Amino acid sequence: MQDKQFLIDTSKMRMPYGKYKDTFLIDLPEQYVVWYNNKGFPKGKLGQMLGLVYELKLNGLEDLIREIRRKYS
Repeated sequence: MQDKQFLIDTSKMRMPYGKYKDTFLIDLPEQYVVWYNNKGFPKGKLGQMLGLVYELKLNGLEDLIREIRRKYS
């Protein structure tokens, strides 16, 4: 159940700062997420969410998170 809530939270999370502030994490440009992966994601929940977004983008699964956001918004 906790994993389900993490997916829901990730689907609704917006970037809290920087150039892409207020952009849904799943909608961040791929090159930005790749850059963050190479640099190192921030600590905590935001970093975990960005790591998930990286894996989803890497595997072409962004629409899964968008569908979750539609379902639970």
